[in-house]
Amino acid sequence: MFRTVFFLFALFSGLCRASGQEIAQIQFNNGNNLGTIALLTDGNVLIRVSDQGKILEWGTEIQSFRNSNYYAPQLQPYPGRIEYYGNEADSINRGKVKTIASAYITYYPASETELKRGKIRSIGRSNFDYFDAYDNKSLRGKLKMIGGTLFQFYTNFDDPSLIGKLRAVGNTPIQYYNSFDDKLIRGKVKSIGSVIYTWYTSLETQYGGGLKSGPFRASIGGIVYILQ
Repeated sequence: MFRTVFFLFALFSGLCRASGQEIAQIQFNNGNNLGTIALLTDGNVLIRVSDQGKILEWGTEIQSFRNSNYYAPQLQPYPGRIEYYGNEADSINRGKVKTIASAYITYYPASETELKRGKIRSIGRSNFDYFDAYDNKSLRGKLKMIGGTLFQFYTNFDDPSLIGKLRAVGNTPIQYYNSFDDKLIRGKVKSIGSVIYTWYTSLETQYGGGLKSGPFRASIGGIVYILQ
């Protein structure tokens, strides 16, 4: 009886994971600005989106044979079926991706506010929301939420070198080197949660601006953060 219950529970959990999409990765360009946010769907297919609600690419990661900690920056294209919206869709959403693997994608229609129209509305069960016209000027149009995960960004009330940068993902805070730090590391990630990053400064000319300590990939709060 116990084995039967356990099997059914495991099967149900697997189906829930397969049919739902979760935030799997967050990638920073040059250890500085937010690059992409990736959701994971079935078959380990990643869907990478921008903080403006646009799909950038989809596919699977390619791991290096020589270094298990290195993955190709670009995804391996997904070979399965991809569907696109046709004439039945809102005029601004025709031709956009409709399904990737089992993930059904919707977009805000032309009747929405200017800062939302045409942007991703949902991927699978994860709804997307954005900062609107009544929010701080530096936030308008940026992603505010995916599913139950809130995004926070630095505003014009913060250090000038940090304006617009990702401040927190859910309960995970993100800090950066600011205007008072060496010119080559200003704006670079200083910490994500409890993980600390240091960078070579202008005094270390051979490696100036490169990552000195801290992982290029770190799983923090269930999300893999990637510095490229």
